[in-house]
Amino acid sequence: MADSWLDHIPSHEREKIRKRMRSPEEYERLREKVKGPEDLEKEMQKNDALANLTFGLETEPALHDGLKHAIDQQIQKEGVASVLEAPPKNPQLKKAIEKGKFKLTVSSHPKTHQDQIMVQPEGTVQEKLPLKPSLSDQYVSQFVSGF
Repeated sequence: MADSWLDHIPSHEREKIRKRMRSPEEYERLREKVKGPEDLEKEMQKNDALANLTFGLETEPALHDGLKHAIDQQIQKEGVASVLEAPPKNPQLKKAIEKGKFKLTVSSHPKTHQDQIMVQPEGTVQEKLPLKPSLSDQYVSQFVSGF
């Protein structure tokens, strides 16, 4: 019979792990992490749309320019703070974004680690600023339906 990883730790540690795994709180916490088929399907569709958007932004200049124009118009109407999750602290970067000097990428959000549309000021700046998640989802869904 194959050894499990539990066989290689001291017995008092084994008992603590077993006790914790039997607790109702731990069981409920683990259940919350499990995704159902509907959740997985939605996540797969979103990831597929983001992958297609990433490919489109990199290979089709018209798509990039169209999406950039839409985001730029929204920035002009509502301001940088209402479009970006956290406006840049550097006033020069903020002015560049307000002037439309930025490019778009799809990248991992620094906090949630989920892919979404990011604004990257032009130049030697490596900082990527995430759009608000609701706006990113809105633009991705428009892309799927034929942006």
